[in-house]
Amino acid sequence: MVNDSVTSDYLTVSALTKYIKRKFDVDPYLSKVYLTGEISNFRLRPNAHQYFSLKDDRAKISAIMFKSAFNRIKFTPEEGMKVLVVGHISLYEPTGSYQIYVDRMEPDGVGQLYQAYEQLKKKLADEGLFDLPKKPLTKFPKQIAVVTSPSGAVIRDIITTVRRRYPIAQIVLFPALVQGNEASEDIVNQIHRVNGLGNFDTLIVGRGGGSIEDLWPFNEENVARAIVGSRIPVISSVGHETDTTIADLVADVRAATPTAAAELAVPRLDQVLVDLKTTQNRIINATYQIIQQEKLRLKRLQKSTVFTTPQRIYESFSQRLDLLVQHLYNQSDRITSKRKEKFADLNMRLRLVAPTYTIKEQQQKLSALQQRLKQSAIQTIKNNQHQYQMLVASLDHLSPLKILSRGYTFTTDEKDQFISQVAQLNTKAIKVHFSDGIVEATVSKITKKEDNQDG
Repeated sequence: MVNDSVTSDYLTVSALTKYIKRKFDVDPYLSKVYLTGEISNFRLRPNAHQYFSLKDDRAKISAIMFKSAFNRIKFTPEEGMKVLVVGHISLYEPTGSYQIYVDRMEPDGVGQLYQAYEQLKKKLADEGLFDLPKKPLTKFPKQIAVVTSPSGAVIRDIITTVRRRYPIAQIVLFPALVQGNEASEDIVNQIHRVNGLGNFDTLIVGRGGGSIEDLWPFNEENVARAIVGSRIPVISSVGHETDTTIADLVADVRAATPTAAAELAVPRLDQVLVDLKTTQNRIINATYQIIQQEKLRLKRLQKSTVFTTPQRIYESFSQRLDLLVQHLYNQSDRITSKRKEKFADLNMRLRLVAPTYTIKEQQQKLSALQQRLKQSAIQTIKNNQHQYQMLVASLDHLSPLKILSRGYTFTTDEKDQFISQVAQLNTKAIKVHFSDGIVEATVSKITKKEDNQDG
């Protein structure tokens, strides 16, 4: 057994881990660490905390970046990317492993905004958003919507240029933030608002020059997709001529400056009037030439046969009509003759199969059958009469009366029972039947053939 005094010197694992974690937390050198390394084991977890590792050639450390901190960075970390991070070191007690809790991150060697710009540009290019057909600008717009800052020089330059070139067009400002974290959402809302109204011919989106941070709202994905989804042609005028934003790439037309955007949006009215006058003169000249040509054509027509001798037009038609009428009569006669021949043929065929002839033929057959039936009946009656006479003669030969007529008699008792043997005599009174009458007698003696004794 281990002595209790000895066991009191041992620590639990959780107690040791808690002690080491406190050492990490109170160490001033670990409360804010600037670290550079290569991202490893990274898998993007949408709208959640990010877990990964940072490594160099000889070591690796676990890292965690909470959702609130991760949402502030402008680029998307990738496996193998070298980054600069700022955070603090602490211990995760359940596993006893130490890790860095990252508060900020940016690419090492390339600015994070530029990195984010290149990533979004590649993403949209892969989707084909830069290659979509561009909507043509309205040549003579009536209303132009401008999404920009109400206090910047952009709106003033656009209004000045439009009034100078094409004053009949109406400029409507849709004020929006063009710098800061909330600017992109504000720009998107105004683009949707312009499209919702639906009475604008052209939409200009822009702002003045600045750093990449100042121009960043126009590099946001939601702004790019709002421009692509606009039903109204969009002119992008962001920054200086050397600045190229995502909005410039997806817009229908890109302008280097706000003044250039206004010049693209509207024509010069004086030039339009000159063009109209030129077009009017060309139309007048062309119309005059057409009238002259038609006059010459009319003169040629007036000299044609149609107007000089119009009767010649219908002479040939009249002759043709006569021929057609004659042809019609001939055809009608031929058709009538064929129909008559067909009618005669059908009439003859009908007579051959008419019910009258059939009835007469059947009546003759019926008369012959009746005659045969009558003769057959007479012959049958004669045969039956002859057979009857023969049967009567045969019956007559077999009749008892016939036998009695030859001198034979038969005897019955007083009950008229036939007596054929002497043994049947139960009484002395008998009846003897003759052919012409009956004699009642009394038996006085009975002699049997067997013993010849009296009864």
